Amino acid sequence: MSWKPEVEEIERRAAAAQELGGPEAVARQHALGRRTVRERIAALVDPGSFREHGPIAGHSEEAEPGKAPRFSGANYVLGVARIEGRPCALGGEDFTQRGGSPSPAGLRKSVYAEELALRYRMPLVRFLEGGGGSVTGAGGRRPEAGAPVNAPPRFRSIGQILGVAPVVSAAVGPVAGFPAARLAASHFAIMTRHTAQVMIGGPALVERALGERLGKEELGGAAVHARSGVVDNVAEDEEEVCRLIRRFLSYLPRHVGEPAPRGPVDDDPERCEEELLTLVPRERRRIYDARRLLRAVLDRDSWFEMTQGFGRSQITGLARLAGQPVGVLANDSRFYAGAMTADGAQKVRRFVDLCDTFHLPLVSFVDEPGFMIGSQAERAGTIRHGAAALMAVQQSSVPWASVLVRKAYGVAAAAHFGPEGHVIAWPSAGMGALPVEGGVAVAFRRDIEAAPDPDARRAELEEQLARRGSPFPRAEAFGFHDLIDPRRTRPALCDWIEWIQPMLAEQLGPRRYTYRP
Repeated sequence: MSWKPEVEEIERRAAAAQELGGPEAVARQHALGRRTVRERIAALVDPGSFREHGPIAGHSEEAEPGKAPRFSGANYVLGVARIEGRPCALGGEDFTQRGGSPSPAGLRKSVYAEELALRYRMPLVRFLEGGGGSVTGAGGRRPEAGAPVNAPPRFRSIGQILGVAPVVSAAVGPVAGFPAARLAASHFAIMTRHTAQVMIGGPALVERALGERLGKEELGGAAVHARSGVVDNVAEDEEEVCRLIRRFLSYLPRHVGEPAPRGPVDDDPERCEEELLTLVPRERRRIYDARRLLRAVLDRDSWFEMTQGFGRSQITGLARLAGQPVGVLANDSRFYAGAMTADGAQKVRRFVDLCDTFHLPLVSFVDEPGFMIGSQAERAGTIRHGAAALMAVQQSSVPWASVLVRKAYGVAAAAHFGPEGHVIAWPSAGMGALPVEGGVAVAFRRDIEAAPDPDARRAELEEQLARRGSPFPRAEAFGFHDLIDPRRTRPALCDWIEWIQPMLAEQLGPRRYTYRP
């Protein structure tokens, strides 16, 4: 009367599922320089913590009488584990079966991944490798007549989880179709440099539809997507993928109802770096290294840059101040003098949404000359993307601190000053409707043209207006909360971090304006 035969069958099927596509398929995966999905999960999570959901989901075929049915596991692995002690949902395609193209059970498990993270309000990590649906259906035998009807709920759950818990996706092999959409619909997207490609449609589809003959790397390799903004960071290998995932999650709460984890204050809040006194050149047209500024002010070794290759005039990343996780914005004067391009505006909008969703205070180091101008900027729709970034800033509700480092000109400057934010300025700061050079060229064109020496007259007028832009009159009028010695920037911001702690506690919960990828 024992149920032992059934239990043994459960164990047999579970063991078969562990073998994925079989030894030969696994060997081919390794020969391509890629891990299996089970190896990826094991490398990321705390040892022994993975608990699989649907371990014997898959497909069985009737065998001869007296023999066990043939069983193959679903080609999507899903479960819950701990990463640095915190629970997290994880899932990923098994490329050793059907090249990751979903089997019926694999498709259901992949859709359930978002529902699992939603139900238990925990982060979701996806390892993506494979294509989307097949023209012959998920089972490879018949078309999926119900696919269009079932598609909207998939996107609803993805949209819901983006407003509730952190979502990280890593492309660790070729990714096309719906998995590519999943990659983009993430708070943090990574791809491996040499083994991943991300494509809406693969080479065969592109050639048939458009006549373009391109390889996977040309279509969607890391060289393409580090600049396209589809991925935030490029990892050298799968080991670095795991490091990036752990580090990104370390700055974020488990879900929007919890505060971001504040770490120990192991860097002196009163630390003052001498190099800040000379970092910004007196010559307005000279560039400087904004990342040196960030490293001098933020907690040591806490700077984690995101999306560096896209919208390069704007710098975005996570860091800590006095142990508190914060979002950081800055301008990179090495690209268009820091002007906000269409790409830069999209980058700022997405990053502000991320920080506001998870209640991370925002710190902006401002050196903004305005929106990028010219025919290329107009064709790129810079003003529309810029307006979207400004609205994201003004709709945000997290505390903001802005350090006016040098320039804050034009409408684009508003993207660096949050609602009711705390503003401090350096002696190098200047504000206005236009940069001095452009303003002089517009307002004094006739005067300059009529002068015996137009270049000298232009320089004279620029110098006069530059003196008027001094931060001292604004400080006298209480136009800033403080005009400070640049070396005192870290102490000033660490004080602000302590002031805002009650505000952060009061703001926990979902946002009205949630994350928009």
